[in-house]
Amino acid sequence: MAQDSSGRPDRTTGVTRRSVLLGGATLAAGTALLSPVVMRNAFAQDKKAPVGNYPAGSEGDSVFVGICTPRTGTYAAQGEDEIKGYQLAFEHINNGNEMLSKMSPNLGKKKGVLGKQIAHGVADSEAKPNTAVQAQTRFINQNKAMMITGSVSSAVAVAINKLAEREKTIYLPCITGSNDTTGKDCSRYSFRSCFYAETAANAIAPVLIKNLGKNKKVAFLTPDYTYGHTVRESTQKALEQQGGWQAVTNQLSPLGTTDFSSYLLNIANSGADVVVNINFGRDAVLSIKQAKQFGILDSMKLAIPYLAPFVAEEVGADTMQGVFAGTDYWWTLEDKFELAKMFNKAFRDKYNTYPEWGAAEAYLQVAMWADAVERAGSFYPPDVIKAYEKGEKFESLTGPVHFRAEDHQLVRPVTIVQGKKPGDMKTDNDYFSIVETVDGGPLMQKPDAFGCKLGDYT
Repeated sequence: MAQDSSGRPDRTTGVTRRSVLLGGATLAAGTALLSPVVMRNAFAQDKKAPVGNYPAGSEGDSVFVGICTPRTGTYAAQGEDEIKGYQLAFEHINNGNEMLSKMSPNLGKKKGVLGKQIAHGVADSEAKPNTAVQAQTRFINQNKAMMITGSVSSAVAVAINKLAEREKTIYLPCITGSNDTTGKDCSRYSFRSCFYAETAANAIAPVLIKNLGKNKKVAFLTPDYTYGHTVRESTQKALEQQGGWQAVTNQLSPLGTTDFSSYLLNIANSGADVVVNINFGRDAVLSIKQAKQFGILDSMKLAIPYLAPFVAEEVGADTMQGVFAGTDYWWTLEDKFELAKMFNKAFRDKYNTYPEWGAAEAYLQVAMWADAVERAGSFYPPDVIKAYEKGEKFESLTGPVHFRAEDHQLVRPVTIVQGKKPGDMKTDNDYFSIVETVDGGPLMQKPDAFGCKLGDYT
C-alpha cells in the first residue's frame, strides 16, 4: 500500500498524503505556466496522430503487406515471378539473412522489421486498374496493410499511386515502365525502383546507333496505353536526337492482342530498317513470333528497349540472337556483382530456377522498404517517407542506388543485353551477353520535367 491510515510514509515508496498534494499543486501551477503551443508540441512528441493504418496496423507482433500483381492474362508470367521475389525477401527479413546485411547495416542481423514479422496476402490484378484498386483497398481496410506493392501494368501502378495517396499507405510498384509513374502521376506515398521509359531509351539509343548506324528508318510496335506511349516517345526522341533516325510508322495495339498481322503488315510495308517492339509479356512473345513467321525479321533488325521477363525463353534463342534489349537485371550480372551472385543462389535454392528481373525488383523493393522503416525507427508513414527522401545509398544487386526526393524515382543503372547465338549459350538459360551496365543518373530527366508534384505527408 502507498500509505497507512495515519499518513505515515509507506516503507516502499516514501510517499505521504501531504507530499502528494503538494506535488499535485506544484504540477498544476507549472502546467498553467506552459503555453498551449508547448503543450501541443509535447503531446505530439509522445503520440503521433493516426495516419493511414498507423498505429493500428503496427501494434501487434506482425505487420501486413498486400501484394497485387497479375496472375492471369497477358502479364501473368511476370506477375508470378514478382511473387517469388517478394516471398524470398519476406523469408530473409523474417529470419535474418547475411545478404541483407551486405545491402544495409540496418538489415539482416535481426529478425523482422523493428522486431515485427512480415505477414502478406496476394491478389490477382489481372493487369486491370479497377481490379487492382479493389484488391488493394481490401488489404488496406481488412488487413490493416502498412505497405502495398506489386504491378506489371503501368496503368495499374498509376491507379494504385492515387489510392496510396488517398489512403496514406505506402505503395511500391514493381514493374512499371511509364514516365508518368514518377512523372505527372507521381505520389508522395509511392516509390519506384525499376528503370523506365526515359532511362531505357537513353541507355539503348547509343548502343543501337553504334551497332546499326545513323539515319536509320524505324518502325514502332506499341501497346496502346501509358507504358507504350511514353516508351515510344522517349525512344523516338533519343534516336532522332542522337542518331538522326526517322520514325516511319507507329503501330498501336490494344493490351492483350493475339493477332498482330494487320500491324505487322503495315510495318512490313513501311520501309523501316529497324522495328522497335515495346510490347510486354505475352503480347511481346506473340508479336515477335508472328514477325518472325511473316519474314519481317529477315529484312529488319529487332530492338527491345524494355525487355519483358521470359521473352527469350518463349520465342527462342534463334529469334533473339543479335537483338539488343534494355533490362533491369540479368542473372549473369553475378560475374560482376557479389550481391547478384548471392541473390541468384538463394533464388535457385528456393525455386530451382534463375530469377528474372521482376523477382529481383520485388526483392529489392521490400529490402529498401525495410531499411527505410528501420532508419525511421517507426512505421509512421510520414517518417518512413522522409527516410526514403534522405537519399541514402543502398547496396542493390547491381551497385549503390538511392531515391530522388523530388519525384521518388530510384537512381539506378540500366543494363543493355544482346541475344546470343544458340551455339554460344553455355547453359539452357544463357540467352544474353551483357553489353553494358549504364550509370542511371545521366540517363534521367530533371525531376520536374514530366510534371511530378508530390502531395502532402498527411
